[in-house]
Amino acid sequence: MSSTVTDPDPEAAPRKRFSRAWLLRFLVAAASGFILYLSFAPRPLWWLAPLAFTGFALVVHGRRFRGAFGYAFVFGVAFFLPLLTWLLDFLGPGFGPWPWLGLAMALSVYLGFGGAFATVVWRLPLGPLWAALVIIAMETPRTWFPFGGFPWGRVAFSQPEGAFVSLASVGGAPLVGLAVVLTGFGLAALCLRLKGADPRRSLVAASVLTLVPVVAGLAVWPTIGTEAQDGELTIATVQGNAPDIGLALEGRRDELRNNHLAESARLLERLKASNTRIDLLIWPETAMAMRTGDAGVDRMVRDYGTQAIIGALVRLPDGTAQNSALVWDPVTGPGQRYAKQQLVPFGEYVPARELAKLVTPFVDSVANMTPGDGANAALSVAGTKVGVFICYETAFDYPARESVSDGAELLVVPTNNAWYGPGEMSYQQLAMSRLRAVEHGRSVIVSATSGVSAIVAPDGSIMASTSLFTADSLVGRVPLRQQTTLSDLLGVTTEYGLLALAVAGVTGGFVLRFRTRRASVAKATREAAG
Repeated sequence: MSSTVTDPDPEAAPRKRFSRAWLLRFLVAAASGFILYLSFAPRPLWWLAPLAFTGFALVVHGRRFRGAFGYAFVFGVAFFLPLLTWLLDFLGPGFGPWPWLGLAMALSVYLGFGGAFATVVWRLPLGPLWAALVIIAMETPRTWFPFGGFPWGRVAFSQPEGAFVSLASVGGAPLVGLAVVLTGFGLAALCLRLKGADPRRSLVAASVLTLVPVVAGLAVWPTIGTEAQDGELTIATVQGNAPDIGLALEGRRDELRNNHLAESARLLERLKASNTRIDLLIWPETAMAMRTGDAGVDRMVRDYGTQAIIGALVRLPDGTAQNSALVWDPVTGPGQRYAKQQLVPFGEYVPARELAKLVTPFVDSVANMTPGDGANAALSVAGTKVGVFICYETAFDYPARESVSDGAELLVVPTNNAWYGPGEMSYQQLAMSRLRAVEHGRSVIVSATSGVSAIVAPDGSIMASTSLFTADSLVGRVPLRQQTTLSDLLGVTTEYGLLALAVAGVTGGFVLRFRTRRASVAKATREAAG
């Protein structure tokens, strides 16, 4: 009796190991992306963000360009999909999930390229620093494309509090983001070095790269000023509330106006009862629609006897509309006006309208607004200058910077978050406003139609806030500040300087890779000839 012995497939074991390794890296990439999402508001888990990038670096380390792109893309999808779920409330069932999915995928491509280029620079001296520069540099083109830029989800916006946010006063959102990513990448380099997977990396250098951003952030905190430098103002912001109906709110302008008139009347009664006088009244974004004036709002402002900043949808002579904030005087009525420059795609204008119609016919109901030209970035009101940037503009660096450059001593963010339902969008936007407070050393008043309204101190702390979808008002005394932060002085130089360094690093990484390969080929040739 004989038996046949079959040799095992010599390629089966390597394939199995490859499959397991690929699956593990995929899961770690997805988990790390979701951890980054968890670091964002409304959760006060800012410290999760560096850990997310530790996982990111461990996954892409040692991978080829294409593989690193794929894992980093998975990281991005796991981050952006949950972060942007409020888009489903905004667009409603008529649009389906495609805009949400498409935008998340498009933004994830940036992280994909960030991961791919990070592998190119990792072998350079101080590789984790170069890799962190690459990740933050990829946020700059996100402010340009798609749809005129969509910077939502920048790393810095996960840091409205904690060790890193103070760095916003030095280099704005780019420097805060760099500190977060560098801490995570430094920790990853430390883990790889201890594991023996990156033996050329100095243990001391990896430790320093991990700790320096944290130490720098803590060291800068004592320089954050909160005291008044030009007196104080007692302000009131009115949250009249709005129905939770997404884009359908477009046809309910009168209801929105009446709600804010009603809440303003209730607030005035409370102020009279407590013998409190305010210096400035604030209404949120598009709380009314106006062509030439409004007798009801005019009467309300006269009853208060103080100037107001009123968010209004202003009809221009050519019939188009501008999302505006107007100074309303109790004697002379509406006057100086700031118009929103950065409009919301598919909400205030429709990019590529004919192409969008292929996805949904509902785009025909969205009329294109006219963007502002940046005039009156700081409104002269209540005896001072108040900088205004409206809702979506909070995510962009330039509107607040222009306001402070124009002399603003206080910042106001009118917003109409009723469009976006009861999800996390309002809290995410408030986190951005808190970062802007530290970046510019100014108090920030977030005035929302349906929440979250808030009074934010110059150090980013919340002095008072409201709940979502409720009629309410806030009254508080805030400092007026004139000091210019280093971030204001540097302006866009920080962002483009980091971008230039990242480009230089990637170029150096490719040169190093080319020289290494050429040296290897030359060595192999000599050995073959010998």
